[in-house]
Amino acid sequence: MINKILIIEDEKPNADRLIRLIEAIRPKATIIGILDSIAESVAWLLTHPQPDIIMMDVRLSDGISFEILDKVKIECPIIFTTAYDEYAVKAFKYNSVDYLLKPVEPEELQAAFEKLDTITTELQQKSFEGLLNFMQPKEFRTRFLLPFRDGYKSVLVSEVSYFYSELKITRAKLHNHKEEIVPQTLEELEQQLNPKLFFRANRQFIIHIDAIRQIHNYFNGKLKVELKDYPETEIIISRDKAQLLKTWMDF
Repeated sequence: MINKILIIEDEKPNADRLIRLIEAIRPKATIIGILDSIAESVAWLLTHPQPDIIMMDVRLSDGISFEILDKVKIECPIIFTTAYDEYAVKAFKYNSVDYLLKPVEPEELQAAFEKLDTITTELQQKSFEGLLNFMQPKEFRTRFLLPFRDGYKSVLVSEVSYFYSELKITRAKLHNHKEEIVPQTLEELEQQLNPKLFFRANRQFIIHIDAIRQIHNYFNGKLKVELKDYPETEIIISRDKAQLLKTWMDF
C-alpha cells in the first residue's frame, strides 16, 4: 500500500501537478517531502526513513537524478517522471516501477500505482508463504518403494549405511550388506533426507551418522571416515568440509 510519497522535482508547476494528481488518485497517501536538487535529495535521504515510493524527475537543476541513486542506496520503488524518453533504459536499471513522460496524465499515474500495488501484494504473499514454510517442520523421507520381482518392496531409510553414486546410478548400501538401486540422485537425496542423520561427504557419498565408526585425520587437513559395516569403503572429507563434519558429529 502506498502511504508515504517523496517527490523530487525542480519545476514547481510540475510538482504542483503531481500533488494534485496524487491527492485525487490516492487521497489517503501522504506527501512527506518535495525536493528540487541532487544535493538536497541526497541529504534528505541520508537523514530520513525511506518512503513507500519516490516520484523522481530525471533532469534536476544540478544534474541528472541518477547521481542520487549512485550516492544513496534506495530500497523503495521509484516512478521516474521526465520530458525526455532517452533515459528510459537506464532508469529501469534502478528500482523503477514506471517511466512517465511529462505532462503526467492521471490514467498513467493510476496505472503505475496499480502496478506497484500488485508487486507489493505479491512480495508480501511470498514473504508470508516463506514464513509459513519456515514455521512448519519439514518432513523428510523415511522409506523407499522399490521395484522387486513382479511387484514392489519397501526399504527403510534407517536401514541405510550410506548412499553412493557410480556411473550416474545411485545405490544404497544397507546395514545387512545388501545393496539397492534408488531412482534419486544424490542431489535429490540431500534435500529429502534428514540433515541431522545424513551428511553429504563429497560428490560420491552421503553417509548415515550411525554408520560411522571413527574419523581419522588425513593429509592436507582432510579427514577419512571409517564405517562400521563397510570398513573397506574409503570416504574422504575435503579440508573445506572437515570442520562441517566435526560440527555435525558433535551436535
